[in-house]
Amino acid sequence: MQTSLLSHVENTEKEILRLSKEIESLENSIEVDPEIEQLESQNSKLKYQIGHLQRAIEREQSKRMISFPTYFSEKIRSVVSDLYPGINVKIEVGPNTSKGKNGDYQCSAAFLLAKELGKSGTKCNPRDVSTKVSGGIGPLDCLEKVEITGPGFLNFHLKPSFVSSQIQDILLNGVRAPPCSKILKIIVDFSSPNIAKEMHVGHLRSTIIGDTVCRLLEFMGHEVHRVNHLGDWGTQFGMLIAHLQDKFPNYSVESPPIENLQAFYKESKTRFDSDPEFKQRAYQRVVDLQGGNEEIIKAWKMICDVSLFEFDKIYERLDIKVSPCGESFYQKKMEELVPELEKQGKLTASDGCKLVFVEGEEVPLMVVKSDGGFTYDTSDLAAVKYRMVELDADWGVYVVDNGQGLHFKLLFTAARSLGIVAPEKQLSHVGFGVVLGEDRKKFKTRSGDTVKLKNLLDEGLERAEKKIRLKEEDKKAKGSGGLLTEEEIISCRGCRYIRLHKVR
Repeated sequence: MQTSLLSHVENTEKEILRLSKEIESLENSIEVDPEIEQLESQNSKLKYQIGHLQRAIEREQSKRMISFPTYFSEKIRSVVSDLYPGINVKIEVGPNTSKGKNGDYQCSAAFLLAKELGKSGTKCNPRDVSTKVSGGIGPLDCLEKVEITGPGFLNFHLKPSFVSSQIQDILLNGVRAPPCSKILKIIVDFSSPNIAKEMHVGHLRSTIIGDTVCRLLEFMGHEVHRVNHLGDWGTQFGMLIAHLQDKFPNYSVESPPIENLQAFYKESKTRFDSDPEFKQRAYQRVVDLQGGNEEIIKAWKMICDVSLFEFDKIYERLDIKVSPCGESFYQKKMEELVPELEKQGKLTASDGCKLVFVEGEEVPLMVVKSDGGFTYDTSDLAAVKYRMVELDADWGVYVVDNGQGLHFKLLFTAARSLGIVAPEKQLSHVGFGVVLGEDRKKFKTRSGDTVKLKNLLDEGLERAEKKIRLKEEDKKAKGSGGLLTEEEIISCRGCRYIRLHKVR
């Protein structure tokens, strides 16, 4: 029995040894495919590059300041989607206005959530909802605590140490924009003076506010297109060119200064209103301009160039950057748009005109006049289509005074109802009040003319410099220093602050 057992053990050991040698032999005989080795090497490199890029992204994001309302809103939204699938409410977090009481930021979304849950058959009060939501937010580096107050307000208390670190970061690195979740293409339309006229005080607010809007959006990381929608087309150019042909025969080779162009414009308007023969010639010059007559086009371009040169002087003084794209750019586009709308049956004929009626509004947009000409409504519709369709902008912003509020309301509604602007795209009118004089009417000179922007800037600079000089003379008399350097003298850019220092 014992002999038989020993024999079995020996045979088993021999079998184990044999199998071990066989396995070793098989492992040595297996050849690794070179292509597989190459792919494994490439995969390893790619993993390393991905890790490197992720770390770079994290470093870049860490350089940007946190937008706490956005950050906390996203956290709450994530928790709500887990707790209450299918419930969709607007979640907003804003600064706490109680001046230090009940935390730094507050959210009242629990009330909306409780209401929606009640509609679906789940009865609960807002405070219970807030308790569940706060429990799901979890610990955050920036948060000291999340507190529930009153009937269900969520209050966020920031850690003083975190706030301190943020302030130190600002002092060291300056203010930086919070992360931009989506980079938008935004067209900002502002300033928009008329060719052959000097910029006046009425252009100041649109120019300053429009530039500020652009700077804010650019700071946030968006793709911003600054557009100067110039008034560079229409009957006024027929009047001006016809008058120039009479009074300034060398206009096509010698450019008159802008002041003369403005004076010529006034004279041409007087003749246009009182002289039927001149009026007819002015209309013919418009036809020639629209028809591409080389001589008339040359005169028109000369007028535009002279005006743009003078406009640029103002923009340089105010540190404004904007790209001209006038009404003339949309002529062909208007010619294409009108037949397109007619084909779609979206125009209404009335007394020889072609109109677009907007639901809920009595006043329509006039797309074609009774004489067949186009209007501002036509060019604005064509501009909206070009910007939002051809350029594929996400957002169109118009910085124009409140007097144009109804026009833009009609324009935006019509653009959507005509199918020009998709529902997910935005159109906004940034309105503001006009500059008024002491009589509460539009600010004008004693002669009744509008105040030239150049003269306003010159006078502002002159007054500021006088005050500074007086202060410096007082300092010198007291033995406390001399005149300011050129860089320290207040310039016309102070007008930017005056336009922006009030909440609008």
